[in-house]
Amino acid sequence: MAMRVLNLTNPSSFVSFSGDGMVKNSNVNSCKTSRKFFVDAGFVTTTKKNVATKVVETSSCLARLWKQVRGVHDWKVNVVEPLDPLLQHEIIRYGEFVAACYQVFDLDPESRRYLHCKYGKSSMLNEVGMLDSGYEVTKYIYATPDINIPTQNDGCCGRWIGYIAVSSDEEVKRHGRRDVMVVFRGTVTYQEWLANFNSSLTPARLDPHKSRPNVKVGAGVLSLYTSNESANKFGLGSCREQLLCEVTRLLNMYKGEHISITLAGHSMGSSLALLLAYDIAELQLNVDDSNNEIPITVLSFGGPRVGNLGFKERCDELGINVLRIVNVNDPITKMPGVVFNENFRVLGVKMDFHLRCSCYVHVGVEIALDFLKMRNPSRVHDIETYLSLLKCPNKAEIKQKGLDIVDKVKWFLSRAHNIKTLEWREAAMDMVSMIPSQRT
Repeated sequence: MAMRVLNLTNPSSFVSFSGDGMVKNSNVNSCKTSRKFFVDAGFVTTTKKNVATKVVETSSCLARLWKQVRGVHDWKVNVVEPLDPLLQHEIIRYGEFVAACYQVFDLDPESRRYLHCKYGKSSMLNEVGMLDSGYEVTKYIYATPDINIPTQNDGCCGRWIGYIAVSSDEEVKRHGRRDVMVVFRGTVTYQEWLANFNSSLTPARLDPHKSRPNVKVGAGVLSLYTSNESANKFGLGSCREQLLCEVTRLLNMYKGEHISITLAGHSMGSSLALLLAYDIAELQLNVDDSNNEIPITVLSFGGPRVGNLGFKERCDELGINVLRIVNVNDPITKMPGVVFNENFRVLGVKMDFHLRCSCYVHVGVEIALDFLKMRNPSRVHDIETYLSLLKCPNKAEIKQKGLDIVDKVKWFLSRAHNIKTLEWREAAMDMVSMIPSQRT
């Protein structure tokens, strides 16, 4: 899959920005403007107005163009550089919600909230400085790996994996629709790491009426999504049950409004987001009484591959909009299927169809960012690195094709000859520390 930077420029309905920040064209019924714009930490801003006006300008455009920004009319139309400021703003906005997962996740073994959220639903966003985000958290989500290793605090294995939130009435006015948002963190616990290692492909079989044996996903992420603690007296239902119940409740509550479903996650969390998107669409939970489909958008930050070609093709058929934000130096985004994947060829010819069905394939459109100054290689996968690249695009170069992972290994090993033994040892420890420290 080619790596792309997206600029959503539909001449009939969308504002087009040139490389120097000048507005190239706009529709009189969308965003009327003739001023010069520039990107400042992800926000579309004017040169003379204050911060409040900047937000109003961006919100006004999003209220009119939210379907285009979310890929409802296909992001692949007019794929040009640079990254459109409206889309950039939305990616960063949802990325901040994902980053909040790590800020509130309790990793203190002595805490009574160990491996759970530190705060209650009503105060969580406020505690991370997002009180004015325009969203209200409605439910916390817990996942149970199929590998049961209880902690010293309790006998349950369900761990806080993310949250569901819905936009407020004021946010609806600003952005043009009611947004049901689900956010997932990445891997933190050892059970989750072990589940990730189970990368064998297995039929998803989430629709009881249509088994679709050719639609396969990773066994580890599927178990994390569907496993429950029904045998435990105080155990929770599966991650899937919690998610589908709450999403269905919110869709029914706001029936008749313009609604969008946004699923965002980092690394393993992006896998869960894509699996949930497929589940909702396959069960047609996003189809209203008038047979209109509620658009589903997945924002994947540093996400690995989730399923095979059959899974990708079914997601495309269901109209799931997937945007993958990738650091080309991040090895996690090349797994599983480092060798056998959608790009595998033998003597310049793509692999046989049946072989492709048994290999992992990426889903969606990709935005590739290149973090060239890797002073600390262990941070190439951090959500904070992704957000800093998006906020400061001058520090990232857009590349059509990143280095192969084998080339990266050769590059890193070659540095051993140019540094002292102690420095090499420290650099190697940084690489090793990536496994327990990175939230994949």
